[in-house]
Amino acid sequence: MGGSEIIVQIKGLSKRFPGVMALSNVDLELKRGEIHGLMGENGAGKSTLIKVLTGLYSRDAGEIFLENEPFELHSPEEAPTFGISTVYQEINLIPALSVAENIYIGREPTRFGRIDWKSITARAKKAIKKLDLDIDVTLPVSSFSVAIQQLVAITRALDISGKVLVLDEPTSSLDTAEVEQLFSVMRKLKDDGIAILFITHFIDQAYEITDRITVLRNGELVGQFETEKLPRIELIAKMLGRDVTESQGESGTASGTETIKEKEVFYQIRGMERQGSISAFDLDICTGEVLGLAGLLGSGRTEIARLLFGIDRPQKGETRLEGSAVSISSPRKAIGHYFGFCPEDRKTEGIISDLTVRENIILAIQARNGIFNIIPRKKQDEIVNKFIKALDIKTPGAEQIVNNLSGGNQQKVIIARWLASNPKFLILDEPTRGIDVGAKAEIQKLIKSLSREEGMAILFISSELEEVIRCSDRVAVLRDRNKLAELTGDQIEENAIMHIIASEDVQ
Repeated sequence: MGGSEIIVQIKGLSKRFPGVMALSNVDLELKRGEIHGLMGENGAGKSTLIKVLTGLYSRDAGEIFLENEPFELHSPEEAPTFGISTVYQEINLIPALSVAENIYIGREPTRFGRIDWKSITARAKKAIKKLDLDIDVTLPVSSFSVAIQQLVAITRALDISGKVLVLDEPTSSLDTAEVEQLFSVMRKLKDDGIAILFITHFIDQAYEITDRITVLRNGELVGQFETEKLPRIELIAKMLGRDVTESQGESGTASGTETIKEKEVFYQIRGMERQGSISAFDLDICTGEVLGLAGLLGSGRTEIARLLFGIDRPQKGETRLEGSAVSISSPRKAIGHYFGFCPEDRKTEGIISDLTVRENIILAIQARNGIFNIIPRKKQDEIVNKFIKALDIKTPGAEQIVNNLSGGNQQKVIIARWLASNPKFLILDEPTRGIDVGAKAEIQKLIKSLSREEGMAILFISSELEEVIRCSDRVAVLRDRNKLAELTGDQIEENAIMHIIASEDVQ
């Protein structure tokens, strides 16, 4: 089908939460028989939009039309009755149940008052075959790959309703072959007249599969574009809210190589990869240097950080630490080698909210010492008071519950935890996100001081390009789980980074 008939039309959609305007006057048109990309960085409003569309949230303003009729849902359970189904990034299947049982759970056909298992199996085979799948529907869904599980979830969604399919980042955990399998199914559904709203943060995938793209930024509509007429560099500029010039600047790695020769390589990574997470990459982490990772959401920045700290394990790759072969296979081993890691999500992965400032700060040292080698209370107080003063942590005292502090001061507590452990290598994943301007400037100043004056090796991740440029001595540029290039010195500028991210070929 040509995708000319509008099936869903959103006009002037707005949604406010306490203190946050999540969506402001957003328009979107979804056509029958089209794959429509929805793109934007963190906080753009993508998730809020689909939750309003599918009835999880009510709207504060605006109109939604389904097949030219005014349309409003009061709960997600109503969505399938109008032909709208959603498959989320986290697959909501029951692993122990069979494929057939998952497809018809809650809708089991009955005969003489009992579940008709024969009918369930037959209907499931027929439903799966519509997606060109040939699998045993009587096997537990857990026995299949993540890609097949995604297709089972899509089969269930389409069996319930078949007009509009919302796919919320369905490829985030798939490898290349699995993505192609999913895309083949999406193209078939498109040809069958299904309207697909495809939420993604992968640039290459958006250009491969979508007909049109709607870009959101900070809850506002940037625009709706035909994919083939939208240059990649313009898409990236629109997502980031940046202007771009024609000059591409330097994007090679030669100057970066010279810098590495002058500096001492502390942690060397060669050919490290994790399937469905990050493609094979090389990195040199140098003492006294801030290495920035630049890229859009989903580019692989956090995935690299998690691999380097031993949270996730690579399937391939070799690592050397201060010249000797080493395997950082767990955070405990990383801490033992004097690594520190400030995670992106400080609320769930950083602070322990019910503990005091003191208890949070001494955690890393205590973990390295072991459970039976308790740090004396007097020593704890000395350490904690030193870093409260050094980082200017605003707290009534060391025994204050850390959850009572502001976001910026909580972030300082996490940094203090790792500084107290005297690290040689510090990973900072979005250390300034969600904090005020003053605290952000203090942390940026601290990062420079730690590398230049203390000789610490730092890996710095930020979604703000200007912050990466400001803080980094060298920058590795990423896109869609691939490392593309390294920049150093005068090469490190916003326009050059954007052009590398927009490049057609992975280098």
